[in-house]
Amino acid sequence: MNIENIYGDKKWTDFGGESPLIAVFKSFHDLSPEIKDVINEQTFPVNFAKNKHVASPLKRNKYIYLILKGAVHGYIKVGNNKVTTWIAAENELAGTIRNLWEDVPTDEYVETIENVLAIAVPHSMTNYLYENFLIANYVGRKMTELYIKGASERALLARLPTAQKRYQRLLLTYPHLMNRVPLKYIASFIGMRLETLSRLRSKTATIE
Repeated sequence: MNIENIYGDKKWTDFGGESPLIAVFKSFHDLSPEIKDVINEQTFPVNFAKNKHVASPLKRNKYIYLILKGAVHGYIKVGNNKVTTWIAAENELAGTIRNLWEDVPTDEYVETIENVLAIAVPHSMTNYLYENFLIANYVGRKMTELYIKGASERALLARLPTAQKRYQRLLLTYPHLMNRVPLKYIASFIGMRLETLSRLRSKTATIE
């Protein structure tokens, strides 16, 4: 069965009658009825249970996901360890980054941290919009700017020389993660042992 067609004509009934991706695009620029029709037709809602893989080296990357509820993390494997490279939650996009625009193998995994409700956005649809609608390229550029800013922040965070500086930067830029995401993922994300992160949290709480 083709997953895109499971919902039929009623797939957007619980979402105000149209794909939530349209609202995201419209936050950058008004859309033509033709673009809205393509998005409504080709995107679809999907649910993932907690601790399930959304994408992996064995699961080819056909989609990027707009998260409506829940949280996910991206990671690579180093030996038997998972190294978290990013964490995303509501109103953010999630997918394997290294083959985001090309259908090539990747060593990345995307795994849910909570139960997730998302909108699946086919890469083929994105390419079609780019090729046929000038406005789609403008929206894509603005969204890419946001991604680059996020990637730059992650790169900075990873290069700070001490655990304390990385933790302080995390509190500044990702405060919404601290009481939500399991500490093992946060510790991996900022490149420190879980025990170190727990000690820094306790120290900060004592000062406050």
